[in-house]
Amino acid sequence: MPSAALRLRKAPRQSRAVHTVEALLEAAALVLEAEGLEGFNTNAVARRAGASIGTLYQYFPSKDALTLALLMREEARSHAAAAAAAALPSWRDALTAFIDVGVAQQLTRPNLARLLDQEEGRPEIRAAMAGQHSFHDLLLIVLDKPDAPPHLRDAARRSVAAADLFVIIRGLVDAAGQRGERDVDDLARRVRAAAFGILNG
Repeated sequence: MPSAALRLRKAPRQSRAVHTVEALLEAAALVLEAEGLEGFNTNAVARRAGASIGTLYQYFPSKDALTLALLMREEARSHAAAAAAAALPSWRDALTAFIDVGVAQQLTRPNLARLLDQEEGRPEIRAAMAGQHSFHDLLLIVLDKPDAPPHLRDAARRSVAAADLFVIIRGLVDAAGQRGERDVDDLARRVRAAAFGILNG
C-alpha cells in the first residue's frame, strides 16, 4: 500500500467530487506537458484546474500523490484498451491491437508519457504501483488462443514468450518516446515486426 503521502486523502464519492478530482488530474497532465517536471507543482495544477489550493489538498496530500494518481489513471486507461485487444478472437489480431494500444499510449501525448515514464522509475512511485494491472497476463491470454502457433501450447514456453513480448514492446515504445518520435504508424509497424518475428522464429 502506498505511504500516506502518496494516497488520496479521501476518495471522491459524489459526482461533483469525482469531476473535481478528474479536473485536477487533467490539469496535472496539462501542466506536465507544458511546463515539464520543473514547472510541475500543486499551485500550478490548482491554477490550471481553476480550483483553490485548498481544494487540491482535500484530495491530494502532496505533488507525489498527484503524480501517482495520474500514473494510475493513464495505466488504467491503457489496461482497459489492452484488455479489449486481448479479447479479440484471433491471436494475430489481438497481438496487433495490443501493440497499437501501447504505441498510441506513448505517442498520442508523447511529452506526458515520457515524463510519467521518468516519474514511474522513482523507487517510491514504483513500489506504490506494484501489483497493479498486469499487461503480462493479457499477453498470456493473447498467446493462449486456439489459433496461436503450436509451440505456444506449452504453458512454460507461453509464459516465456509473453515475458519476452512485454519487454520488446515496452522497450521499443519507450525508446521511441524518449527519442521524440511522432509517427504512430511507423512505430507500430516496427514493433509488430519485432514481436511477430520472435514468435514466428
